[in-house]
Amino acid sequence: MHESPVSIRHYRAADLFILRQITTDSFGGVSLDMALEQKLGRWNERDWKARKADHIDDDVNQNPEGCFVAERDGEILGYITVRLDPLNSRGRIPNMAVVESARGLGLGRRLIVHALDYMRDAGMKVAQIETMASNAIGQHLYPSCGFEEVARKVHFAMKL
Repeated sequence: MHESPVSIRHYRAADLFILRQITTDSFGGVSLDMALEQKLGRWNERDWKARKADHIDDDVNQNPEGCFVAERDGEILGYITVRLDPLNSRGRIPNMAVVESARGLGLGRRLIVHALDYMRDAGMKVAQIETMASNAIGQHLYPSCGFEEVARKVHFAMKL
């Protein structure tokens, strides 16, 4: 049996719950929020998954036109979010995830290409994406899509 093709479409408000779920399912081991919790424990009665899922709310509230969803037969398989800085002609991909059952199909690459096309169409001159050192997939995928490593960042934190 032949599977239907995967399409990439604009985000819809009804997608938010599923995007939050995909995020919490996908970012274990590669999330700064998780690393903070492992070092400092929980605070405010919220775990790392709740804080990481909030990033998606921020992305879709700031630039809903820059949020794209990969879908097959009505099932969301992944997403990517883009934020634009028109003053500095810079686009940034803050979040991207693909459900585990759809990994290895090239959806991450397709989502990145879609996001880059969106940035170009919006007049951006530079595209940025970042990943944790623990994200082996991102460490491989992003350079293979044309991104170059330009700097490393160290995160420090403390309980107050």
